[in-house]
Amino acid sequence: MIDLDITDGTARITLNAPQKLNALDETALRDLDAAYADAELAGVRALVVRGEGRAFCAGRDIAGVDPATDDVSAYLDGLVTPLLRRISAFPAPTFAAARGACLGVGLGLLMATDVVYVAEDAKIGSPFAALGALLDSGGHSLFVSRLGAHKTLDLIYTGRLMSGAEAVTAGLFSRSYPAAELDDAVDSAAASAASGATRAFLASKALVRAIRDDQLALWDAVAAENAAQAALRETHDYREGFAAFQQKRPPHFTGS
Repeated sequence: MIDLDITDGTARITLNAPQKLNALDETALRDLDAAYADAELAGVRALVVRGEGRAFCAGRDIAGVDPATDDVSAYLDGLVTPLLRRISAFPAPTFAAARGACLGVGLGLLMATDVVYVAEDAKIGSPFAALGALLDSGGHSLFVSRLGAHKTLDLIYTGRLMSGAEAVTAGLFSRSYPAAELDDAVDSAAASAASGATRAFLASKALVRAIRDDQLALWDAVAAENAAQAALRETHDYREGFAAFQQKRPPHFTGS
């Protein structure tokens, strides 16, 4: 079950199947994709995704899957990858609050999110050694780019799960918090973003994606920054930010 709440310009999406650690089957993936689409249509200025209960997402729900008839490509290519692309391209800052198991497609959801706060005791890694299956949902790219080849293959071969604190120290995610403080920390960050200069944030988001995905070189990145800054000069929030600074008052950004 996927819940969507929109309040004060912030969408909150909750994976709400705690009895199965928020594992996702085909129906849940379609519902999750629809929740992101609805949040985008509503024009929210920030989005938070979290899992209900003691886990963020334990991955694919394989309780009823028969390997002999399982259409793996339909699940991954047809459902998971389009969802991850939608999340990555969401037109507002996105945040995740992750506790407990963050595995498989659950790890992919975090990878596609802009800012990820994890509980210190979250569990992150590749559980596939016990299944005879492959780490998916972008996990190889995430681990190799942040951890290097040796640590990646160590996690894959052994099935060892990192704690949230270890994952943040290794550079996988943004920050770690005691589990009891996690939701407040994410909500505060999202509220701040929702009242911020949305178009400037999105310009940075696009630049970060170009540097990561297209290997944008230094001076090409500088040129892209310069062009984006010139374009932002025409926005309300750019003018408001300068005016607020000069008048020594807090800015009032509208996202335009």
